[in-house]
Amino acid sequence: METTSASPPAASLQTVKIGGLTETNWRRVGILTVLGAAISFPFFLASFTIFQFTLAYIFCIAVLGLNLLVGFNGQFSLGHGAFYAIGAYTSAIMIDHFGIAYGWTIPAAGVVTLIVGFLFGLPALRIHGIFLALATLALALAMPQILKYDAFEEWTGGVQGIILDKPEAPLGLPLNADQWLYFLTLFVLVIVFATAWNLLRGRTGRAIRAVRDHHIAAESMGINTALYKSLTFGVSAGYTGIAGALSAIVVQFVAPDSFVLFLSIYLLVGVVVGGLASIPGAIFGGFFIQYLPNFADAIFQSAPWAIFGFFLIGFMVAMPAGIAGLFRYLWFRTKLAWATAPENPATR
Repeated sequence: METTSASPPAASLQTVKIGGLTETNWRRVGILTVLGAAISFPFFLASFTIFQFTLAYIFCIAVLGLNLLVGFNGQFSLGHGAFYAIGAYTSAIMIDHFGIAYGWTIPAAGVVTLIVGFLFGLPALRIHGIFLALATLALALAMPQILKYDAFEEWTGGVQGIILDKPEAPLGLPLNADQWLYFLTLFVLVIVFATAWNLLRGRTGRAIRAVRDHHIAAESMGINTALYKSLTFGVSAGYTGIAGALSAIVVQFVAPDSFVLFLSIYLLVGVVVGGLASIPGAIFGGFFIQYLPNFADAIFQSAPWAIFGFFLIGFMVAMPAGIAGLFRYLWFRTKLAWATAPENPATR
């Protein structure tokens, strides 16, 4: 006599096929579809819309960097706006004062901020939780004042900042400046996301998560928790510095008042809304912090922050695991419904 299982075991859900494709194949199809759409966008959108998408991609990189630290390693930071500023000024100073090609300044900014983040992470090993958050908060508050300091004004431009020229497409490519910067940012985004995915799925990624989940157990297993905490802080800062360098090139302007505390809070909001410990969540978080303030301002110009706060609370109530968590839940429900369908052989 045949029986039908109402809820198949989790192991069977891992191998269930939907529309003849496994979960891995669906993921590949989704990535290729999104990437194909992203490549085609600049040829159909207005220049200002392309510019907004480019800024959203930059925020995606910065949110991913912060998520590596907060979501995957369990260290709390309210100061990543400072690393964003360091990356932006590294790129701007190299271009403006030394005439270095803007393309070389992007990895240079990543290396500089990685070193700064690693060094900052060393003393931060002695503090945890809310105390680490306060230490990074102090860094975010101090950075604009440091950039305005008279001793550094020759390099940073003081309160006036640094103005850069918009780069044109190289090699005679049939692209305008906005389209070229869009593709440059998209290329960097794909590289850093692929690098993060490879980092987190390997031995290093398992160690990083082990430190987050239970650092004492991680130490007993031979993991150098101090090294991995500092290394994660450095890599996280490096990603954010790359985003800052791209921002300087795209916006063509850097100034101390562009890197106030709100930038650090924005990045943290992007991490939480997009989804903690989720690489795709950084995409949702980046677009959230790019577009929601503009959307809130369009709805109620007299009090846009009230609308922003209302939407933020609504997102947290409706999606406590973030947008990526909602998509994971919907995908699980889809697999469960497919696996328990009467015509599915797996249910017999």
